[in-house]
Amino acid sequence: MQRRDGMTVPLPGHLHAQEKQLRQLSDLGYTDIWSAEADGVDAFTPLAMAAAWEPRLRLGTAIVPAYTRSPALFAQSVASLADAAPGRFAIGVGSSSNVIIERWNGIPFVEPYKKVRDIVRFLRDALTGEKVTKQYDTFKVDGFRLGVRPEVQPQILVAALREGMLRLAGREADGAIINWLSPDDVRTVTKVVHDAARAAGADPATKEIVARIFVCPSENADVVRAGARFAIAGYLNVPVYAEFHRWLGRGDALAGMWDAWKAGDRKAALAAIPDSVVDDLVVHGSPAECRAKIDRYFANGVNTSSLAILPFDPALSFWSAVESLAPSAT
Repeated sequence: MQRRDGMTVPLPGHLHAQEKQLRQLSDLGYTDIWSAEADGVDAFTPLAMAAAWEPRLRLGTAIVPAYTRSPALFAQSVASLADAAPGRFAIGVGSSSNVIIERWNGIPFVEPYKKVRDIVRFLRDALTGEKVTKQYDTFKVDGFRLGVRPEVQPQILVAALREGMLRLAGREADGAIINWLSPDDVRTVTKVVHDAARAAGADPATKEIVARIFVCPSENADVVRAGARFAIAGYLNVPVYAEFHRWLGRGDALAGMWDAWKAGDRKAALAAIPDSVVDDLVVHGSPAECRAKIDRYFANGVNTSSLAILPFDPALSFWSAVESLAPSAT
């Protein structure tokens, strides 16, 4: 599978002002843009604008939560963007977290594996254009038929952390979206995806692995690590991410952070994160060092990157980081 170098969107600033920058991404050699959805813009709007502005870019969501749209609306959004950008849209679906689903959206965060699996299955059913009347484990659809027929079926990817979702990605989806892991961790997760694909009779080489990679191309290691600790604590204290890193073998390294966080001592929790964990999970250093570490993700099984540039060093401008990390950079 061809290597694809992507960037997380939206870019800094207002959406209406990003046309020039999206074209510049293509000029620099980036092939993809991947949107996220948490507390900012929704996942589809930046991609819809990019579909019209820059036809060289492939568009993907990393990710849309399985819970926050009804099944029929979910299918309509996917079909609409696939119709707007035929052959260059991939829908990434995931469970998200209890924080986003339950605390922010007021939706019970129950049976996340089944919910993601059911949405993947429903999208497969609905995108055929046939009428869907079916009882899934977590919802029922009675007589829905999509009125939009995309010329090219979009790829469906599953955001996966531990083995259950990774196997689902390999067995029923077109690949996996992975997040908050080191280059060496990639081997662990891709093996699960590929083994599941083989067991289902599919060619593992057809399963795309998309990695969101957090990067700060700065040699000011102390400043970067200080900022990265806030990001790591914010994510890795969420239960699904905590269990993911226990599974990856970081339980002992992160135990101090988890204990202090549960005790309400945020300062101690940050201090307890070892430099080695920060350096594993956040790419930093000179641009050349960052590009070399990003290459290791690809060497270990990633097919597509979605770089998320972290603004930890005030001396670093976002666009200079984009340029220094670009496929065209030397």
